[in-house]
Amino acid sequence: MAVLEDDRPLTLDDLTAYFASGGKPKSKWKVGAEHEKFVFRLAGHGPVEYEGEAGIKALLEGLMEFGWKAVTETRPDGGETLIALNRGGGNISLEPGGQFELSGAPLETMHDICQETGQHLQEVKSVADRLGLGFLGLGFHPTMRREDAPMMPKGRYKIMRRYMPLVGNLGLDMMFRTCTVQANLDFLDEADMVAKFRMSLALQPIATALFANSPFTEGKPNGFLSARANVWTDTDPDRTGLLDFVFEDGFDFERYARWALDVPMYFVKREGLYVDVAGQSFRQFMEGGLPGFQGQRPSIKDWADHTTTLFPEVRLKTYLEMRGADGGPWSRLCALPALWTGLFYDDAALAAAWDLCKHWTAEERHALRNDVPRLGLKAVVAGRTAQDVAKDMVAIAHEGLQRRARLDGGFIDESTYLGELHAIADSGLTPADRLLELYRGPWQGDVNRAFLECAY
Repeated sequence: MAVLEDDRPLTLDDLTAYFASGGKPKSKWKVGAEHEKFVFRLAGHGPVEYEGEAGIKALLEGLMEFGWKAVTETRPDGGETLIALNRGGGNISLEPGGQFELSGAPLETMHDICQETGQHLQEVKSVADRLGLGFLGLGFHPTMRREDAPMMPKGRYKIMRRYMPLVGNLGLDMMFRTCTVQANLDFLDEADMVAKFRMSLALQPIATALFANSPFTEGKPNGFLSARANVWTDTDPDRTGLLDFVFEDGFDFERYARWALDVPMYFVKREGLYVDVAGQSFRQFMEGGLPGFQGQRPSIKDWADHTTTLFPEVRLKTYLEMRGADGGPWSRLCALPALWTGLFYDDAALAAAWDLCKHWTAEERHALRNDVPRLGLKAVVAGRTAQDVAKDMVAIAHEGLQRRARLDGGFIDESTYLGELHAIADSGLTPADRLLELYRGPWQGDVNRAFLECAY
């Protein structure tokens, strides 16, 4: 992270330099994979509170048997709360409603990522079995009501829970009832960041369609294929969406910093505690006039914290974060990072992927984003179906991974992880379409069957 050499106030150049500091030579490019999953009680399929002999805290403590180290957060009373674990560059953390997240270490290949993910799932299952808990791979909780969701004891979540209803209707659903799978990828320099940001932001709705996996709410079909994606359309317009300015001439690190500077803050962290400043301006903080912090100015760590509260479909930190996909089964947890690695880390693939979408207008991009949650691969953009674009997108990624030629012990390259995405694109049916077929057929209208057939 960029560090100031003195105590001078931050400038826009400092904020910009924070993003630019992520640039890496190709030889050092890696991939970080993240996925969330719902925790449920095997008896009755109910949600899981933090405390208790078989609660989320007990699950975290059980995982420490495998060498995971505790990460705690200071409470206002001076005590410490176990909120996460870390080991070897990876982290296990808690989303607001107890969703269990693996944020993997930056790794070289998809083979490494799949090994890491598989080991994680084996470890959590061994602990969960003792506690009578299970894990569900869907993008939106299929049965739990919002008011029944537990809340994890993290300081920032209390602030977000208060603020979310002030700026959108579905922010609390985002917090408590959604799960995603994500990938974090590197860039060479500013020009490379711009090319990757534009391509991935335009194509993010296609990834949403390929991974759409959340057709149920409170025990019945909700009218969406990705209810998770729909939630983001009414969460907080200040910090979400497709960021039209990314496609404008002159887009660069500074332009993103200027946008982030004016996104309202959630909190300031001081002495381990989160101070609620939700809705206030980071710009005002930089000028020394933030209410409650008059005369104080932010550090680059405050800026880094603030950037984690921005939620566009693609997010820039010191890397690019792909945020468009629903959580799902083990087989698709490796497919998401494989898809974007194939497009990002091969020059010909990056150019070919941009050719798919570079002529789309802002209106067409927004229409696609708005249609995909309901229509999935049947949505249309610039005269083509999302299915047709998805076929091309997956094929380009496949070729990019083949050219990367990162082989496992059996001399198989990373394109093997795209098999399920090829099948989805070829069929035109999203995973959610398949779930709805089960609901209307073998499940006989019983969404609780998901806790058996969509569990890890």
